[in-house]
Parts: sequence; structure tokens; C-alpha cells
Amino acid sequence: MKEPTKPDIRIFPNQASLNRAAAEAFAQLANKAVAEKGRFTVALAGGNTPRTIYQLLATEYREQIDWSRAHFFWGDERYVPSNDPDSNYRMARESLFDHVPILAENVHRMTTEFIQPKTAAQNYEKTLRDFWPVSLPRFDLIQLGLGLDGHIASLFPNSPLLQEKQRLVTVVTDSPKPPPTRITLTLPAINNAAQIHFFVAGAEKAEALRSTLQGPRDWQKFPAQAVQPANGQVIWWVDDKAASLLK
Repeated sequence: MKEPTKPDIRIFPNQASLNRAAAEAFAQLANKAVAEKGRFTVALAGGNTPRTIYQLLATEYREQIDWSRAHFFWGDERYVPSNDPDSNYRMARESLFDHVPILAENVHRMTTEFIQPKTAAQNYEKTLRDFWPVSLPRFDLIQLGLGLDGHIASLFPNSPLLQEKQRLVTVVTDSPKPPPTRITLTLPAINNAAQIHFFVAGAEKAEALRSTLQGPRDWQKFPAQAVQPANGQVIWWVDDKAASLLK
């Protein structure tokens, strides 16, 4: 694991101001990527903070983004039907996709219709390798939350999946949080992103944030510490409550 770079931590007085700043950054990054390369690629996160950001994008920023050139992927997905309340895809569809002119073929969801989750992971890895045929996936943006235990996507503390070096997508069968079966990007896929945005809000996340950013270096115990892109930037979007234990 490479030596950690100094984190870019942006602290906001409340979650509303965090959400607005993160949505503004999303729009700016999308426009920059489209101007430079003709497309914008993002891996979405689940959770309440991303939901609010997506709702802002679908309303106040709707006219500021060329949605036809945006490609949407996911960092992880619960192995449930796409219309299940636990589905990260459903959350993104209801909060964002249903309200903006996104092309259906630009939504690259983690499918959960296969009988075997392993087949779903292999299928999604093929999706990524077909989209980026000559290299590792190079997302313009990956969004991540921070679990109370320091997990990211569906990479949990002390999981052997943290050691994965070859696969881009893998199956989690024993998630400590329900549902137990999930599909997740691995660290090689995450750490090749151009930008990674962490969203951390609420007093209940304060200890996990402090341990991740200022605790002992032990990325097996705190998987978020392993997010160290070789040629990219990590930005932490944090509200005042979550930052309350930082020195």
C-alpha cells in the first residue's frame, strides 16, 4: 500500500451546505470531463447523503449538465431485485434518473438477476473492461460513503477481499450489514479513479472519521485508509458533526 497523501478535508457547518457544495462539484467535474473527453464517467454510492445530492442534481443543477454524455456505474450493490428498497440502483433511479434526460444505455447498473452472484460480478467486470478496453477503469469520479466500522463500498474490515489485486469486481457473501450478499468494486478499480469523493455526515460517523484520518495506519481494520489513488485526488466532504473529533 502506497504512502498516504495529505487528505483534502472540506468541513461544512451542516449537511445542507455539504450537499450543495458536493452537487456543485459534481456538475463542474461533469462539465470539465465532457469538454475535455466528450464523456463523464461516475460510480455512484448508496446512502442518505448521496440521495440528497442526487435530488439536488435533478432539480437545481438539471440544466447545468449534459446528461446525454454522462455514464453511470456503481461502487457496490446489494444483491436484491432492482426494485427492492435496499437497491442502490433504485435509489439513484428514483432520486436522479427519473428526473433528468439520461440515456438508458448510459446507465451501467450492477445486475442482480443472475442465480449466482459470482456470475453477476463477472458480468460487471466484463462491462468495465469493455468500456475501458485498453486499461484499468479510469472513472472521472467515484463516490464513497464511510461506514461506522470504516468500510467503503462493500469492502469491510478484515475482509480477504481487501487483498484482491486482479479482479475489478467481486462478490461479498458475508456482509456484517444486511443483506449479506453484495457486489462491489475492488481496490484496484477504486484506486485508479481520477477523483474520489467521500461523503461523511452526522455525529455517529465522528469516530469512524477520526480513526480513518488520524488513527493508526491499519487499512485492514479501517478499509477507507486503503483508498490511495496512484494518480488521482481524494476529497472528504464532511459536516461539522462528523468532524467533531478531528484534531
